[in-house]
Amino acid sequence: MNELTLGIPENLRADVERLWAYHDLHHELRRCDVGVGLGGRDLGVADHTADLYRDGYFPLIVFTGANAPTTIGRLPRGEAVHYRERALDRGVPDSAILVEPRATNTAENIEYTRELLAAADIGVRSVLMVSRPYQQRRAFATAKKVWPAVEIVCSSQRLPLDEYVQAIGDVDYVINMLVGDTQRITVYAERGFAIPQEVPAEVDAAYRRLVEAGYTTRLVHD
Repeated sequence: MNELTLGIPENLRADVERLWAYHDLHHELRRCDVGVGLGGRDLGVADHTADLYRDGYFPLIVFTGANAPTTIGRLPRGEAVHYRERALDRGVPDSAILVEPRATNTAENIEYTRELLAAADIGVRSVLMVSRPYQQRRAFATAKKVWPAVEIVCSSQRLPLDEYVQAIGDVDYVINMLVGDTQRITVYAERGFAIPQEVPAEVDAAYRRLVEAGYTTRLVHD
């Protein structure tokens, strides 16, 4: 196993930690009308959504997500379906879960969730959006663009970076996703997919150094 498989290379640690901190919005949790678990390969999203439900932060869950190339092998029945099963195993009643199985990107996660709730005649003024830690900022920016009428509160599992990497089991994947989501903050705002978010100079510099180090597999290309 090489160094990247074992853990974050020490010469890159400061830059990786900077991006990790940037994407954590530190929203204060409060009770919302619905919790939305955004699909992906990280089953910790389902776990955290279930824990928040049991702690009384919302009465209803929507799990949303079809499959992406990074998830189809691990979650072959679809991200939202597997998340539902995980939440049921953690004691969430089936009556408290809705499944949105079509979305293939974050904008669709939010748009299709809004349509699902509207079709069920469920009024929503606030959403507690649960995502992977590095997805928080992009999820917030996308939600404020796609569903501006509701209040958005974001949350993720509160794991230290090294514990998260260990849980995912692939440090290259985590760093590539951090780099890709950092790029998307700017690119998606420019393309009208999300509201603008400030990218501090030190965050941009860390992002660029990681790109130069070869973490480019999740970059958006023209």
